[in-house]
Amino acid sequence: MATVTSTRDPSPGRPRQFDAEVALDAAEAIFRERGFHATSIADLGTAMGLTTGSIYKAFSDKRSVFLATFDRYTRRRQSRLAAAIALQTTGLSKVRALLHFYILSSVGAEGRRGCLVVGGATQLTTFDTEIVSRITNALAHMEALLVDLIELGKHDGSLARDVDAAAAARTVLCFLQGARVVGKTGRTRKEMLSTVDMVLRMLL
Repeated sequence: MATVTSTRDPSPGRPRQFDAEVALDAAEAIFRERGFHATSIADLGTAMGLTTGSIYKAFSDKRSVFLATFDRYTRRRQSRLAAAIALQTTGLSKVRALLHFYILSSVGAEGRRGCLVVGGATQLTTFDTEIVSRITNALAHMEALLVDLIELGKHDGSLARDVDAAAAARTVLCFLQGARVVGKTGRTRKEMLSTVDMVLRMLL
């Protein structure tokens, strides 16, 4: 469990340590709901249970909190997605599992919170080259994964052999990011899941 020294002292001369992962989870929730620009240091302090001074001591500024949160968010989602895909055996079933993973992240309370990658792409890509790099890498990782799964499906016969894997992967990537945006409007699970078969048809 990672801990970070806080400047908020429980007693004189004894700095308190806080769980950085718990703090970043709280930051993730508020960044996803409000976006980077609408989230203040005071908002983060309230959500994370830290004073403003503690945040500046541990992370230096709001941008640094966002970067640490973004890295944790993408790392955990990639790990969970990899686990879901690993349970499947064919290219088709793996692509379907990936689609379901994203669609189920786009419904209910989770969907209304939105995606940190999409939010960052729409708000920050013209302002910060380091954040641009993080977002670009996250999207490139997903696109490359889709290419691999589609190629697997072509090889094992579960997907059409004449499908252009690169073009199809870009198309699916655009669909997935759009689904996260639409999910913020409160679409139902049934509505969102109905799109999966439509997307898969272009691969069959």
